[in-house]
Amino acid sequence: MYDYDLLVVGSANADLVIGVERRPGAGETVLGSDLAVHPGGKGANQAVAAARLGARTALLARVGEDGHGRLLLDSQAESGVDTAGVLVGGAPTGVALITVDPSGDNSIVVSPGANARLTPADVRAAEGLLHASRVVSAQLEIPLETVVEVVRNLPEDTRFVLNPSPPRALPPEVLAACDPLIVNEHEARVVAGGAGLGGTPEEWARALLALGPRSVVVTLGAAGAVVAEGTGAPVRVPSVKVEAVDTTGAGDAFTAALAWRLGAGESLARAAAYAARVGAAAVTRAGAQVSFPTAREVAAL
Repeated sequence: MYDYDLLVVGSANADLVIGVERRPGAGETVLGSDLAVHPGGKGANQAVAAARLGARTALLARVGEDGHGRLLLDSQAESGVDTAGVLVGGAPTGVALITVDPSGDNSIVVSPGANARLTPADVRAAEGLLHASRVVSAQLEIPLETVVEVVRNLPEDTRFVLNPSPPRALPPEVLAACDPLIVNEHEARVVAGGAGLGGTPEEWARALLALGPRSVVVTLGAAGAVVAEGTGAPVRVPSVKVEAVDTTGAGDAFTAALAWRLGAGESLARAAAYAARVGAAAVTRAGAQVSFPTAREVAAL
């Protein structure tokens, strides 16, 4: 019996968000809306998204001893996330500077802060959390060596899910543990490196699968996703048509929902279809964590 459906190992940031009519070019200044501050970071986002859907969730992360850190801890607790694994101190809380245009598209610059101090030693010290979790999810807003340590300390029956964002080349042992590797088009091309991806998402998925992951999910925004595993043909999973307000955090909501449903025993295609509905619901409201839906709201779609 597992204590947690999902353990998220990753980042926790304060999102500083400004709405703009258009994003500035090089050397250009544009005026924006009033500044809004929200709890964010890919790790914290995924933990909140999963907890709101009903998953028993824990977070292993690091924040600073500052107002932003308190904001993040409060948000996790209010959403029902177990924060026993959240370490405090070592550097200021990470910050994400986000601009959002009228179409809902966003651009993000991240200052890692305390996220960069989440170390392999912290992972080893959290052995109890790893063994108590059915699925472990990670991203790359924390040091890659920390993600490697997660993989090396995974219990045999625990499933590992990775969204390599921001993307970079991955060592073979990390790729081999991914079940699935979850990427968008940009992340797919970076992870593939010199490997040719071909012209369709199905071809991208097959090329990535050949690099060693046990399964692959390529997210396509409003067009849904493509899933691939084993020797079978990739499967296209549709999304739900909604009016996008803000795409911030939608990928994190997708990943969290997918990881949770996989842990519950659903097939990759069914879990991805559910995750696509969760991601669609998330883009209909502004912000990251504040936009994440409950299971009832997803069912209403």
